[in-house]
Amino acid sequence: MSLICKCYDETETLCNCLQTDYHFEYTECDSSGSRWRVAVPNPSVECSGLPDPVKGKECTFSCASGEYLEMKNQVCSKCAEGTYSLGSGIKFDEWDELPAGFSNVATFMDTAVGSAENKADSCNNSSWTPRGNYIESNRDDCTVSLIYAVHLKKSGSVFFEYQYIDNNIFFEFFIQNDQCKEMESTADKWVKLTDNGEWGSHSVTLKSGSNILYWRTTGILMGSKVVKPVLVKNITIEGVAYTSECFACKPGTFSDKPGSSGCQVCPRNTYSEKGAKECTKCKEEMYYSDEGSSVCIERPPCTNKDFFQIHTPCDKEGKTQIMYKWIEPKICREDLPDALTLPPSGERKDCPPCNPGFYNNASSSCTPCPPGTFSDGTQECRACPAGTEPALGFEYKWWNILPGNMKTSCFNVGNSKCDGMNGWEVAGDHIQSGAGGSDNDYLILNLHIPGFKPPTSVTGATGSELGRITFIFETICSADCVLYFMADVNRKNTNVVESWERSKEKQSYTHIISKNASFTFTWAFQRINEGQDSRQFINDMAKIYSITVTNAVDGVASSCRACALGSEQSGSSCVPCPTGHYIEKETSQCQECPDNTFLSIHQVYGREACIPCGPGSKSTKDHSACFSDCLVSYIKDNQTLNYDFSNLSQVGSLMSGPSFTSRGTKFFHFFNISLCGNEGKKMAICTDNITDVTLKDMVAESEDFSNFVGAFVCQSTIIPSDSKGFRTALALQSNSLADRFLGTWFVLFTFLLLFDVRSSTVTTSCENGRATVVTMRCNPNKPDQGELSVPSSCPAGTCDGCTFYFVWESAEACPLCTEQDYHEIEGACKKGFQETLYVWNEPKHCIKGVPLPEKRTSTCETVDFWLKVGAGVGAFTAVLLIALTCYFWKKNQKLEYKYSKLVMTANSKECELPAADSCAIMEGEDNEEEIVYSNKQSLLGKLKSLATKTPPLLRQTQGL
Repeated sequence: MSLICKCYDETETLCNCLQTDYHFEYTECDSSGSRWRVAVPNPSVECSGLPDPVKGKECTFSCASGEYLEMKNQVCSKCAEGTYSLGSGIKFDEWDELPAGFSNVATFMDTAVGSAENKADSCNNSSWTPRGNYIESNRDDCTVSLIYAVHLKKSGSVFFEYQYIDNNIFFEFFIQNDQCKEMESTADKWVKLTDNGEWGSHSVTLKSGSNILYWRTTGILMGSKVVKPVLVKNITIEGVAYTSECFACKPGTFSDKPGSSGCQVCPRNTYSEKGAKECTKCKEEMYYSDEGSSVCIERPPCTNKDFFQIHTPCDKEGKTQIMYKWIEPKICREDLPDALTLPPSGERKDCPPCNPGFYNNASSSCTPCPPGTFSDGTQECRACPAGTEPALGFEYKWWNILPGNMKTSCFNVGNSKCDGMNGWEVAGDHIQSGAGGSDNDYLILNLHIPGFKPPTSVTGATGSELGRITFIFETICSADCVLYFMADVNRKNTNVVESWERSKEKQSYTHIISKNASFTFTWAFQRINEGQDSRQFINDMAKIYSITVTNAVDGVASSCRACALGSEQSGSSCVPCPTGHYIEKETSQCQECPDNTFLSIHQVYGREACIPCGPGSKSTKDHSACFSDCLVSYIKDNQTLNYDFSNLSQVGSLMSGPSFTSRGTKFFHFFNISLCGNEGKKMAICTDNITDVTLKDMVAESEDFSNFVGAFVCQSTIIPSDSKGFRTALALQSNSLADRFLGTWFVLFTFLLLFDVRSSTVTTSCENGRATVVTMRCNPNKPDQGELSVPSSCPAGTCDGCTFYFVWESAEACPLCTEQDYHEIEGACKKGFQETLYVWNEPKHCIKGVPLPEKRTSTCETVDFWLKVGAGVGAFTAVLLIALTCYFWKKNQKLEYKYSKLVMTANSKECELPAADSCAIMEGEDNEEEIVYSNKQSLLGKLKSLATKTPPLLRQTQGL
């Protein structure tokens, strides 16, 4: 076929196509697995005479890595230099812009509060952002999806590398088909967290057909902190049936051999353009470049930000001095105007002493003391006296050289400029963060402790503390620097224990170790968290003055402590005391702690090492902790009140809220409370479920599962399924609120159960730790488990974030019934029988205890006759009393009449005596005088005599 032109001729007929006017493609595979190769005109080209379709390769055919399918002849050919091919896959490793086929979708999925439309508009600027070598997720609380669709002719896989260090952002990867249904291969869609500064990898199998890949992130802004984004790079998709062309190496990389499956990175001070076969050197005296650079950069004049100071190790004379070194790689020039040169070294000074537990044996280095000996660092090592043992641990307070169990490094997410650099530098009385390669480097300091164990004398202790690490530090920052303190358990996962932002004054921090495992503690300092390579804040630094670790397995000793000796001990070696035993001071023998006391992990010498349990609690059999057996007694007003909370011993749960973030995301506070402690066991379990690990699995792996919390009281933050568009509610930020039982107090007929966690979770916001108070309230109207609630004034259960309050109302919180809680009612005697009933006092405020007695029937006698006799005697007595009253009243009236008559006569005749007959007995009157025959008068006689007695005033009148 002759190819003449690609235009219209004079007769307006199409010219024949040139070879550059079209390209070849395969048709869709038919039911037999066959397809055809057809020629397709390029866009905006119209021509005729295209080649005829021919039989294509089978649908599952693919070329090997480093090859591509040359469509004209349908054969595999090697990629040329400067290009690469994965054979049946595609790779996205260049993120200067969003690659073709990728798209961003941002939404605010919580519609619980406010206008959903307004919230969606606020997420318009939220997206995944290309950062050169990687792509970065959003930093807000929007939900942003990075989407890529691919059609596979056969099954394959997707692989990518990522960094995911902040659990305040949810990171999902899942796959949908063309029906928008999730594939079974992404049932476990939650991506695992990675350690700071480390890249993780994730791979998922792909089915043939359409696959829509989703990388979705959702930030949860529970406070004022901005979440740290997820980083993704090197997305590789395998399973593409064929690759019809090779990919050019991206700038900063090269491929110097045909048939390459990847490109190599250009070293420092070299550069390359896209599709390079080799890297080009920079003119080192004037230009420089970082590893993987596409251009050379002009070297600036040297400034004080280009060098740093170090303390030299002690020499043979025991001297050290300050020296200055250029930051590597050196990118500045000293020969330019206004350029600085390295300052001269400082004067030689005496080296600091050895750290406690080490000694200087007439050499320039410090050596650990041999086992069984101790030293304060200034004297030679000495053996511990008899009856004592070395107090093993580490105390680093002099920093002339980096200790042997510590190492330092530098890491940058986007480049490798600081690889091989020291992240921290020793400085005499402290160790400080180094210069690094740029301001966004992570400057890392590691301390490895292979294990922890208590002193020999308490080797069987099972308390909550096996050791502790304490360090004194400060940060000096002019930007948004952050110092992280992290712990890795058994080299499985590094978790951030605490972090400090911006400048912090010199202070101390302590972290408690509660289980014997291998720990790696990490301090990571970052000056700014931005994707830029600059050295503007090189003077921002973190300083650590001392690090102290107690009960370290391979530790050294700066002092000795008392230990127990065997009963027939002839030497001075120590023996372990059984669990719950202390060392008796006088005999150095092991003695068991008294009942209802627990052994302190800090003090095992003397009776005072046994700490009494709080009110209403008792100790475990091994005296390792105190707990409540749910049986409490209290004496009030000579009455004993007994309580039995056994039916409330199961874990109680409470969901408080809802609460809302500043952007309106709805969340709840979920609490689990184990009231009785079950022989000291912490039954309340809280966990993060974003990894879709079942509770059973977490309990089985609780020793190493970092998001699993067991305590007396624990808390999780719950985001409901309707809040962020998830199919299930999410639990996160699980933490312990109480892991030590203090006791029970009775206040105003209400029991207060107090739990304390001060010793194990001290934070910067709660310097004394957290405490929990559970108030048990008797409410007969709420049977069984009753109801848990929080105070209305603090809907989150706490007002300060450190002390939590709960109210548990239930009939089971009422006291046990006693004999004082009921009374008896006696019935009438009927036919010689009488019934006695027993009823509860109202209102009833007791349960169980003493049961209500059964109805009692007893015999009785009739009393009708004696009632009649009594009534007759009573009536006669009443009549007699009335008659006597009337008689005496009449006599009194007569006397009053005589008296008044005498008074009237006396007034009419002054100084005259009344006539003699004026006092005579009148007619009808009785003689007032009575003849007394006996000195003893009868009752009636006494009453009559009293009535006839002359009134005193009348006698006076008669005497006138």
